Amino acid sequence: MSTQPIGIFDSGIGGTSVFKEIKALLPNEHTIYLADSFNAPYGNKTKQEIIDLSIKNTELLIQKNCKLIVVACNTATTNAITTLRDSYNIPFIGIEPAIKPAALSTQTKAIGILATKGTLSSELFHKTTDLYSKGIKVIEQVGEGIVTLIEEGKTDSDEMKTLLLTYLKPMLDADIDYLVLGCTHYPYLIPLLLDMLPKHVKIIDSGQAVARQTKTVLEQHQLLNTLSTQGDNQFYTNGTVDVLTDILERKYRVQHLQF
Repeated sequence: MSTQPIGIFDSGIGGTSVFKEIKALLPNEHTIYLADSFNAPYGNKTKQEIIDLSIKNTELLIQKNCKLIVVACNTATTNAITTLRDSYNIPFIGIEPAIKPAALSTQTKAIGILATKGTLSSELFHKTTDLYSKGIKVIEQVGEGIVTLIEEGKTDSDEMKTLLLTYLKPMLDADIDYLVLGCTHYPYLIPLLLDMLPKHVKIIDSGQAVARQTKTVLEQHQLLNTLSTQGDNQFYTNGTVDVLTDILERKYRVQHLQF
C-alpha cells in the first residue's frame, strides 16, 4: 500500500496551497487532487450539504486506491471530518484555522481570523477558539466573495483589493498582530495582504503543519513511500481547467472530470 497515492480534495483550487507543501516535504509520494470547483464555495452551504460533498469526493479518491485522504478545505474539515473518520477505514488529515499559534504568540492580545461562513459557524471552530482565546480579542471576518474571485482567476483584481480592505479594517482598528488565514484558498492572497498590512502583523496559514501531520500519520501507519523516484501528481477538476492549471504554474497536467 505504501506506493498508493495520497488523495487530496478541496472545494476548488485553494487546496493546491496544501498540495505544494506536501509535495515539498514528501516529493516521492504519488498524489491525486480533486478540485470540486463546480460546487465552490462550500462556505455558504449547509452542514449536511458539506458532508454529502465530502463523502462524494472521498468515495472517488477511494475508488482511485488512495491510502490516505487530506481534506484540504477548512470548511469541509470543520463540518465533515468526524463523519468521514467514522465512515471509512483509512486515515484522514484535516485542516483548521491555526488559532493556537496566533493566540499563544500575540503581544497586542488581539488576533484576526479571515475564514468562510461555514468554518466560522462550525462547532469545531468554536471549540478550538474557546480553548485558546481566553483573555484575547478575536476578530472574526467572513471572507464573503473571496473564494469565488480566486476560482475565477481574479486574485489580483481591484475587486479583490476592495474586499480585502473592507475585511481588514475592523481587525486593524482592534490592533491585531496576527492574521490567521482560515481557508486554503487564502494563502494565494498573501502578496496582496503583505502590501495592505502593517509590517508587525504576521500572517499564519496551516499548509506546512498539514504536510508535517501527513508525514507523521503515514509513518504511524507504515504507509510512507520509501521509493527514491519523484511521485506522480494527478489533478482533476469539475470546473475550468485553465484556472487550476494557472494556479499550479503550468507544471502539471489538469484533467476535467465530472464528479
